[in-house]
Amino acid sequence: MLGTALAARRSPLKKPHTTIAHIGVAVPNLADALAFYRDILGASEKPPEQADGATILSFPFADVDVELMEPAAADSPIGRFIARRGSGIHHICFRVPDLDAALAACREQGYTLIDQKPRVGAHGRRIAFVHPKATNGILLELTE
Repeated sequence: MLGTALAARRSPLKKPHTTIAHIGVAVPNLADALAFYRDILGASEKPPEQADGATILSFPFADVDVELMEPAAADSPIGRFIARRGSGIHHICFRVPDLDAALAACREQGYTLIDQKPRVGAHGRRIAFVHPKATNGILLELTE
C-alpha cells in the first residue's frame, strides 16, 4: 500500500537523476575542523569561499562534497545554528536536473520554501532551501 502511494507521488521532473551535491557541516573554527579531513582522510580542500555569512571549505569525496562552514558573525545563519545546536550537520544539498521545476513541485505539494526563487550560492550555483519544518526537521538545499 505504501509503495502504491509513493509511486503515485513520483517527481514531476522529467529526469529523475537527483544526486547528493554536498553535506554542509557547521563548525565554530575551520582550522580546527579541517585537520581531520586533511590529516586522517587525506582530502584536499577547494579554495575557501564566502556565502550566506560563512566561510566555506569544500572537500570533494567522489561526487559529493563535504562543506565545512564557519560563521562570519554570531548573528549569521551558521552562527545562530551553532549557538542553538552546536557543531554538526547543517543541511544536505540535492542536485536536481531542473531547479525551477523542483521548486514548482514543492509549492504545488505544499512544502514550505525558505527561498521562493533560486539565488546564487557557493560555487556560483543557483540554490534554494526547503524549510526543515516541511522535511521532518532536516534543512534541505536544492541546486542544479
